[in-house]
Amino acid sequence: GQVRNMATLKDITRRLKSIKNIQKITKSMKMVSAAKYARAERELKPARVYGTGALALYEKAEIKAPEDKKKHLLIGVSSDRGLCGAIHTSIAKTLKSEITNLSNAGKEVMVVGVGDKIRSLLQRTHGNYLLLTFKEVGRRPPSFGDASVIASELLNSGYEFDEGSVIYNRFRSVISYKTDEKPIFSLETVAGSESLSIYDDIDADVLRNYQEFTLANILYYSLKESTTSEQSARMTAMDNASKNASEMIDKLTLTFNRTRQAVITKELIEIISGAAAL
Repeated sequence: GQVRNMATLKDITRRLKSIKNIQKITKSMKMVSAAKYARAERELKPARVYGTGALALYEKAEIKAPEDKKKHLLIGVSSDRGLCGAIHTSIAKTLKSEITNLSNAGKEVMVVGVGDKIRSLLQRTHGNYLLLTFKEVGRRPPSFGDASVIASELLNSGYEFDEGSVIYNRFRSVISYKTDEKPIFSLETVAGSESLSIYDDIDADVLRNYQEFTLANILYYSLKESTTSEQSARMTAMDNASKNASEMIDKLTLTFNRTRQAVITKELIEIISGAAAL
């Protein structure tokens, strides 16, 4: 019994040490996320203007893809970093259900994955739908340049989509976000809309530039929203992890003290009974 208790004490000490080390990491990650979140939230307000402006045009011009158009494009916005709760899985879940619904409706679907996490979540089950994937996302705050690169690569990929949507996490508050969708349209769909066809003198190049710019705007807005949601979710996740570590440390410390007490009591009994036998 004595040897077993001593071994248990060693185990508990080892576990306590590793949990304390993990807690140090989660606490420092929470601090880093808090700083990144503060910056992301600050940059989100001006970025929202880009998105709302671009989307307002779609609404005002009443742009809709004709029913007989088959090609659909889905853009899933995530990042390369984990440890942030269900941020990436909620995007993957929405993408998978959209793929199923659109395929059942007889549409051709392709997916663009922004961030390595979305690629790895879709690779095994829906890998054949992936058109393009972008890495190196989420290591630094997203810029309009990043959104422009994604937009131009997408438009030069050779996939002539008719309409599509950007799926991203919309930031609501420090503790909540919502997986949301925003529409995107091809040059043909935009040019063919009734409200725009009134203007005969709209140059095709102007329209193409405008479509590229609109797509970049919507992507930039989605990237900013996603980054803010991700940092706040990571901050919450790391805070919860630190609290859980504290609880485990308390429980293990109690177990350690009880076990040590049992060892000391047993030793005392042995000494007393040995002395009594003399």
